[in-house]
Amino acid sequence: MKKLIGKMMVKDKDRRYGGTGGISGSGADANDRSKAPLLQIDEEGNVFAAPEMEENAPSGTELNEDAGDTRRENQPQSRTNAPQETAEKEAPGRERREPAQGAGKPDESRRESGHGAAADGLRTGNRDDASGGAARSGKGPEARKGFRAEPRSPQEFREESESQGCESGSKEPDRSAGLTEEDAFGIKKLLRDGNKGPIQASFSRKRSAADQGGGEQPANAEGYGAAADVGHSEGTEQQKQASGGRGAKQGQKGKGPSNGDESKPVDDPIPLTMQEIKDMLEERSGLGTSFDLVLREMVFGSIRVGFYYVNGLAKDQVLTMVLDRLSYADHTVMEHNPAESLKEYLIPHIQVSPYQTMKEVIGQVMAGATGVFIEGEKTALVVDAKNFPVRSTEEPDLERVVRGSRDGFVETLMTNVALVRRRVRDPKLRAEIMQVGKRTSTDICIGYIDDIANPKLVEAIRDKVKSVELDGIPLAEKQLEEAIVAKGWNPYPLVRYTERPDVAAAHLLEGHVILMSDTSPSVMIMPSTFFHHLQHAEEYRQLPIIGSYLRWVRFLGILASLFLLPLWYLMVLEPGLKPTGLEFIGPQNPGKIPVLIQFLLAELGIDLMRMASVHTPTPLSVAMGLVAAILIGDIAVKTGLFTNEIIFYISIATIGMFATPSYELSLANRIVRLILLFSVALFKVPGLVVATTGWLVFLSLQRSHTAPYMWPFLPFNAMGLLNILFRLPVLKHKTRLSITRAKDGTRQPAPE
Repeated sequence: MKKLIGKMMVKDKDRRYGGTGGISGSGADANDRSKAPLLQIDEEGNVFAAPEMEENAPSGTELNEDAGDTRRENQPQSRTNAPQETAEKEAPGRERREPAQGAGKPDESRRESGHGAAADGLRTGNRDDASGGAARSGKGPEARKGFRAEPRSPQEFREESESQGCESGSKEPDRSAGLTEEDAFGIKKLLRDGNKGPIQASFSRKRSAADQGGGEQPANAEGYGAAADVGHSEGTEQQKQASGGRGAKQGQKGKGPSNGDESKPVDDPIPLTMQEIKDMLEERSGLGTSFDLVLREMVFGSIRVGFYYVNGLAKDQVLTMVLDRLSYADHTVMEHNPAESLKEYLIPHIQVSPYQTMKEVIGQVMAGATGVFIEGEKTALVVDAKNFPVRSTEEPDLERVVRGSRDGFVETLMTNVALVRRRVRDPKLRAEIMQVGKRTSTDICIGYIDDIANPKLVEAIRDKVKSVELDGIPLAEKQLEEAIVAKGWNPYPLVRYTERPDVAAAHLLEGHVILMSDTSPSVMIMPSTFFHHLQHAEEYRQLPIIGSYLRWVRFLGILASLFLLPLWYLMVLEPGLKPTGLEFIGPQNPGKIPVLIQFLLAELGIDLMRMASVHTPTPLSVAMGLVAAILIGDIAVKTGLFTNEIIFYISIATIGMFATPSYELSLANRIVRLILLFSVALFKVPGLVVATTGWLVFLSLQRSHTAPYMWPFLPFNAMGLLNILFRLPVLKHKTRLSITRAKDGTRQPAPE
């Protein structure tokens, strides 16, 4: 036992005074020493160091079983001869440093710091044998080819541990040979759990006070650079090589891409070299052919980075700020895991997302973002610095009000979402986004309030949007409506459109779901009934009684646009149906053209003028109105082509059509009016009755998703009918209408 303790003291002194190379960790010896030794646990639970292996030598338990006995027989001889062989092989002219006097005395300062010989060996990554001084000093062939640890028998390791435990005042020997929790990195826990077999030891980069007493040490004092340290934590084979005795530069050169899960191959991966990235962009997105596609390559901290964007959609000021920040990045920051460094520390932007596939990056760039490719990395970053051409949020022409907000939706999706969220500041408001169209990849946003909207309704709409299989929807919401709503040849709208944010917010609070499409200012509201298309924001901007009056006037105008012309034409054909006192109804001079033809010509003329007014520039619209009123109206009557009464009734019906809040509903009512006119012309009274009944039955059979189109008449709902006929005060709306089947039906929650 004394002989063993004496040998351990000599080895301890050799390690401490064996040269600056062993302490600082610089030179070739540091590169070879930083490789972690293998520890083994025998059947009795004792820990001992496994022998070092050559490149083609067996490892682990196989080495102990095959060559353990031979090594143990030769072990004393190798320890005795190691210093002599080292001295004989040293290069001439180099001076060998001898251990300090008192090498045979125990080093009390090392033991008082809480580290035994085995702990020092674990901390420095080397075994404490007699040749350690030459290996650490950076001299001799053993230092150049790497220091090899020699195996110890379980008996020797146990005796060494017991001797250290007795000297430190421990009553019970520690199976981990005096290792602290910090240095052993969980080896004690493995011993307590009863693990057997080889263990790869991890080392603490922190040095004790006794180790740091030799002065200031280099950054890689124990052979671990920054790249090697992180590479060790990630655990890949290339990163283990980086941590196995190489410095930061060698570890960076030998490591592969640090991002992504290598065990799961990614479809359409991002190339590792900038030339391959450029070739792929030229093939798949037209880089070099399309003049607006730009790939800006720069070098930041010895790492080549490429910025890929669409000129005209990228925000120049933001990208300039990002490039200015990256120009100060040094090699140390960009040396290891540059993708993570760019994302977390260097790119000063609020929205930076990593992507693993080329398809995703190209798709984001085509949407206006900027892709950041990093040479040698399998991960690309996308900076959401978009700059779309956008107009101001002006009041929509179709939904003007006397009082109220003057803002309206625009063609930019983010602006529209912001307008809605400005009015509904509920954290339960959800805005889900998805893409529709294989080529256009149009962004579609589904908006709803999570604790109000019916989950089945939301799921049904989401599934219908996902199931759309088209090459693109350049016309945005109209093509999307036809794709998700099976209308066929139904002229009536099954969804309501609005361009006002306040109208969309009001429907969200009622439990509806809205669909917003990029490049369109119109927002779809679902579900919607026939009577949803008869409401206008102006009614809710006035007092309840005024709003109710305006609603009834609008109802009368819509009814006149539908039934005024068919009823007047029926009285002309059947004079006996005229009520008492209304005998004057009917043309006194029928004219040279039949009445039905006059109706058709007037209808076509009005539609023609409406279309002309849409396509006519504003300065010419006044001139077009004069032409329509004087040349067509007055001259047509004077020449006998039209009668005065027909022009009068046509004008009333047209005004009622224009008073309809929904433009789609007004066009559908015009088609129905023409059908009623033909029915009266062919079958007179029975034709009008049958056509009107068929129209009502047709509307009753329609459904807007799960909602009956003629609700609250069919099925009948008294509260819903009261809300349709009258504009009730706000405080009377205590519950939400049942048409949406909302999760939370209360509109006036109880005070907290």
